[in-house]
Amino acid sequence: MRSFYSCCQSSCRRIFVISTVLLGFFSSCSFAAVWTINYPKQPVQNSIHAQYIVDVLELALQKTGVRYELVESNDVLLQGKAFKLLSNNRTVNVVWAMTDDKREEDFLPIRIPLYKGLIGWRVLLVNPEKLSQLESSKLRDNYAVQGMDWPDLKILQANGFNVVSATNYDEAFTIMHRKQADMFPRSIIEVFGELAQPELTKALLIEPNFVLQYPAATYFFVNQRDVILGRLLTTGLEMAVADGSFDKLFNATYLDMLQQLRLNKRTLLTLKNPLLPINTPLADKALWYQINP
Repeated sequence: MRSFYSCCQSSCRRIFVISTVLLGFFSSCSFAAVWTINYPKQPVQNSIHAQYIVDVLELALQKTGVRYELVESNDVLLQGKAFKLLSNNRTVNVVWAMTDDKREEDFLPIRIPLYKGLIGWRVLLVNPEKLSQLESSKLRDNYAVQGMDWPDLKILQANGFNVVSATNYDEAFTIMHRKQADMFPRSIIEVFGELAQPELTKALLIEPNFVLQYPAATYFFVNQRDVILGRLLTTGLEMAVADGSFDKLFNATYLDMLQQLRLNKRTLLTLKNPLLPINTPLADKALWYQINP
């Protein structure tokens, strides 16, 4: 029987050979042509989150050694329109979005969580007078607000939360201002940008004691027929994760914000996500954000 050590050596050699072959292929392509990566213009300009994703995209391409150019679409493309264009390989050839079974069926997912799962970490926006109520009661006894077609609504309901549905993003804030809900769970990558818009959030503030967490991933997606581009991005991202440059970029963008939220001092409520595709790489801890004790 072969030893575990020799099996590991064999596996590592295979990974090295495969990576070398792929990089050789991509590099040879780089002499023949420039890879043009067309991505959707985002509705919020100068957003650190949109810029971070573009920086990750560029990092992945740099790691493979190919010649490339990044081209933003002329018009703002909301997610639904971007995916429709991607399905026909028109205007854009890469889109990023939160994954689900339907998207993974229709498109080719690059299964590296771009935000390291932060999209599933939620703090609570509340009205100041609700703070004592949230501190003295079970959190699930209060009412949360979410958009009626957001996946978060189904996730919270599946975990026993009472949820008020809003028809759209702006109405969710209106419901909070009218005191028709007790809390508005927001991703920790969204909440500071929202608080910077006083006309939107008004008196709302971040509740200081709780954080919700459920597994969720934002991926790059490409057209199913664009297999070579999919392999290119996968190889580049895996190299960036392995050499630490992915985490370096992530920390440069989000570490200060994470420290401000003092997540390690909050009560963590870990939730299940019934919408999470079965092939999500949850076992690879290097891909996900972990709270430092």
